[in-house]
Amino acid sequence: MTDFGLAVESVGQLSTVWRAMVLDRDKNADVRDLPGIAVRWADCRFAFWNAITLTDVGADAGLLQRRLGQAADIMRTKNQPGFLWLFEDLLADDARVVLDEAARRAGLAYAFPGTGMAGDLLPVPEPHHLELTFERVTTDAQLRAYADINSRAYGFSPEDGRDGLDGSALWKKEVYAFLAVRDGVPVACAATVESEGRLFVVLVASDPDHQRRGYGEAVTRKALYEGGRATGLTRATLHATVAGAPVYPRIGFEPNSPMHFYGLAR
Repeated sequence: MTDFGLAVESVGQLSTVWRAMVLDRDKNADVRDLPGIAVRWADCRFAFWNAITLTDVGADAGLLQRRLGQAADIMRTKNQPGFLWLFEDLLADDARVVLDEAARRAGLAYAFPGTGMAGDLLPVPEPHHLELTFERVTTDAQLRAYADINSRAYGFSPEDGRDGLDGSALWKKEVYAFLAVRDGVPVACAATVESEGRLFVVLVASDPDHQRRGYGEAVTRKALYEGGRATGLTRATLHATVAGAPVYPRIGFEPNSPMHFYGLAR
């Protein structure tokens, strides 16, 4: 694949998986594929389910400015905040140079960085960790625990996190979601879901009081192992935060496109 190809794969995985996630939250969610823009907006309190991404390949500086303005206009119509997910490797060189200024002109504020990753790494060995047991999420209580770990890890209120997952049949039946449990307490979580011939890793988090102990890596390996065993897939993809970026190459993922997350400027 070319660099564009890897970025196209990454943005395509986001668009496909997030379609399912936001429609799971609200069957009337804003799910649109516009020229150069994919809208996946549940308008719920869990900000990660409110997403827009740019899809033009090789966008130059002028097209980037137009698309950022269009995306910001859409975001202003929503009740709940969310993020524009921008994949840098989809941009032409001149667009990369002006990205920060173009975002500012559109009324967008930089939130945090990320990295698209992928790898032909499945199957992985079944993981074991001396301090942990693993539980697949099949009950509402387990799903709430999964949401609460994400809330603590990413700085959301518990109510916001639960608004993204509470009561989801999708997450209890079709997503390979796992809790890492230590001494009866869930301390980390990870999930995988099948997407267009790949296994996509989603919502990995570790409780802030239990980080830097290998728990996130272990439960991610468990979600990959079980998802791979169930589907027979060999390729996996994900979008990593700064905290997760050093972990995933140890599993076999290779970074591709740098990502930029933007919210509306206040």
